[in-house]
Amino acid sequence: MLKIAWSPLYSHPLPEGHRFPMEKYSLLPEQLKYEGTVNDSHFFEPDFLDEKWILEVHDREYLEKLQSLSLSRKEERKTGFPLSSQLVQREINILDGSVKACEFALEYGIAMNIAGGTHHAYAGHGEGFCLLNDIAVSANYLLKKRLAQRVLVVDLDVHQGNGTALLCQQDPNIFTFSMHGKSNYPMHKETSDLDIALPDRTSDDFYLKELKAALPSLMSSFDPDFIIYQCGVDILESDKLGKLSVSLQGIRERDEFVLGSAFEKEIPVMCCMGGGYSPQIRDIIEAHSQVYRLAQDIFF
Repeated sequence: MLKIAWSPLYSHPLPEGHRFPMEKYSLLPEQLKYEGTVNDSHFFEPDFLDEKWILEVHDREYLEKLQSLSLSRKEERKTGFPLSSQLVQREINILDGSVKACEFALEYGIAMNIAGGTHHAYAGHGEGFCLLNDIAVSANYLLKKRLAQRVLVVDLDVHQGNGTALLCQQDPNIFTFSMHGKSNYPMHKETSDLDIALPDRTSDDFYLKELKAALPSLMSSFDPDFIIYQCGVDILESDKLGKLSVSLQGIRERDEFVLGSAFEKEIPVMCCMGGGYSPQIRDIIEAHSQVYRLAQDIFF
């Protein structure tokens, strides 16, 4: 059964006019249930991840500053969010959702987190709408618990997974692959194990050609036994932050290729959602919904 992490905390309200679309976290499960892709039994509500797993990746001083709401104004602005206790609880809730989704993926082959993909968070600071890095925390959890030996991070958000790249850089058992917009945020890129930087206005054909050339060879050479897939949809042509020109069909083909490759090689995969900032919320929901439909079609 496809298991999906979702929590009411995911839709924590932000000030009116904030450009981060929190409403997608409540609309997406409703859409998936309305169309019959899933039902209530597919969802599980995460708790709050044990602090010891957060501190395997993040600095204690930084976590304490988050919990005490004592970030400086500069540090807060860098995250892109107005800091609140509810927001910090949301992030720790998301971490537990991704970790538990990894455990479900080991059981069922695939599992999802409606949120997550917080790949811009570093050990000691947050940025780019990310406070804590669920990808690095989940990969570390899998390795430390000996649930996996080699974790492949496939990050196809339009923005480079800079925090994940640096956090995982010294661990030979985590391979970070980021395919992203060359001229997009962050302006200073970290070094992933494999980076593919795409020019502005990249469309379906070129995007899929690059992905299909890269993924099979690194899966063969690294030989992962778990995949964490950051399937952001801000590569969509309509995205106001993306700068690429990939269609809805192109995103579907991207997700089908990644999930199909994992299924063919019997590698468990945990999907976390990442970004999506199109002006029309229906475009964001449709782009995200496709990966859930594909998970059902391919794995079940």
